[in-house]
Amino acid sequence: MSDARLYLFDDDTARGFEPFARTGPVGELLFGALRQRERAERVLGLVCAGHLVGADLAGLSEPGAPGCLVPDEVDDARPRVLLNSRVVPDDHQGSADLDPSSPARLTVDGRHAGWVLPAGVPLPADPGATEAGPTDAPERALPGRWIDHVWTLMHEGPERTAADIPAYFPESRFVLTEGVHAEGTDRISLGRDVAVEPGVVLDARRGPIRLGDGVVVRAFTRIEGPFFAARGARLLGGSFAATSVGPHCRVRGEVESSTLLALVNKAHDGFLGHAYVGRWVNLGALTTNSDLKNNYGTVRVWTPAGRTDTGLVKVGCFLGDHVKTGIGTLLPTGCVVGAGSNVFGSGLAPAYVPPFSWGGPQGLDVYDLERFLQTTERAMARRDVRLDEGTRRALARAWEASRAEREAPGA
Repeated sequence: MSDARLYLFDDDTARGFEPFARTGPVGELLFGALRQRERAERVLGLVCAGHLVGADLAGLSEPGAPGCLVPDEVDDARPRVLLNSRVVPDDHQGSADLDPSSPARLTVDGRHAGWVLPAGVPLPADPGATEAGPTDAPERALPGRWIDHVWTLMHEGPERTAADIPAYFPESRFVLTEGVHAEGTDRISLGRDVAVEPGVVLDARRGPIRLGDGVVVRAFTRIEGPFFAARGARLLGGSFAATSVGPHCRVRGEVESSTLLALVNKAHDGFLGHAYVGRWVNLGALTTNSDLKNNYGTVRVWTPAGRTDTGLVKVGCFLGDHVKTGIGTLLPTGCVVGAGSNVFGSGLAPAYVPPFSWGGPQGLDVYDLERFLQTTERAMARRDVRLDEGTRRALARAWEASRAEREAPGA
């Protein structure tokens, strides 16, 4: 399979995974200790060459990740494996040994999941349609499951982390600094150049803990497994439990049963519970979300199809990429904040904030596109990342495509 290339595609369901899908591919969302793309690469033994997500995201790039492509950019001179980005392959044994010389229709749990396309076979117009590929392709079943709702990424993230760490990050040899208190050390895995200061508690009795390369843990931090922190994350004090922290995040306060994607800045106190937080989010000091209704009922959340009952009692917030909150922002149970929004003001924020909005409890206005892009460019430069033209254009298309949501009655 070394000559074959992997491509992840978003189907219509994945494109509805708001508030994240408008500004990024679902294949780059973190589930447990791996992004969907990383998991597929490991299980299939292939390198992902790109995400097929539609023209609106074409040209968008993320540090350390393959870009978003249109079909014409896919090289059909090589064998290709197309896999739905919502598939969670469950084979922890490594490569699935697909034969790239013969076409095949991939299924997971009895549902169409993608294609194996030998060199020269045209790319299906719709990889998610069973009738779009080679008509004579035999079926090949892969072990795994599906993510059917965006809140699954939050709700089942800790369980997935508990399974991922021993499978992909086995026990490592390390010596903890004197003054670090550890329970269940046989379930703690540390990468290279990890710095854990005295006064830190690592409690792996309820689940494994993985601290990736270059992670820094400041004094007076308590970590309870299952817990994952990716490379370069900085844990600045507080209590963290059942949480996945993406690369180069800065996190402080109380965080429970949550997932933070890359480059999130939560460097101050405040509670974040049962939340899923996008890339480049900046949470002002004491930003706090509610994750439980006072009648202990199930939580309804906004989706592109309308408000939907999650069936879950604990649901915090879903914050899209580039969201910013002001000091002391309060987010209600099941809050959804669209990408690029700036939320501030006293009182509870709206339960749904459309993408690229400016305001809070006292009312929402439109976040001017040029001002948003200028701020985004400055924020990224602070982390030595450049806002390239492809990403700039993709964000501008997302701003324009969400205009109707901002102008809808009640928005």
